[in-house]
Amino acid sequence: MSSSKEATPVTLTILGKELRVACPPEERDSLMRSAAYLDEKMREIRARGRTVGHDNIAVMAALNIAHEMLQSKTSVDRNDKAISTRIKSIQNKIEAALSDARQIEI
Repeated sequence: MSSSKEATPVTLTILGKELRVACPPEERDSLMRSAAYLDEKMREIRARGRTVGHDNIAVMAALNIAHEMLQSKTSVDRNDKAISTRIKSIQNKIEAALSDARQIEI
């Protein structure tokens, strides 16, 4: 989190523990949403009862969130490729139509 504006302390509560983090004002809402998401994931892991200790719960939550992010990135990459392929197909059709129109004019 970097900004030309002065960072101010924000108090976050994750799994019942308070944590103060310096954050630029324009990124405060995003930080709060991120902390709430992490807290939710950590509570889900703790509720399952198979993982003990805050450190282990934090690591499992980080792994799950990283996995979600990578799956999402893979999906976006696939969509980008499909869109690029479709755009090229449309461009080829437009070029063919323009070429046909030029031949008709001659």
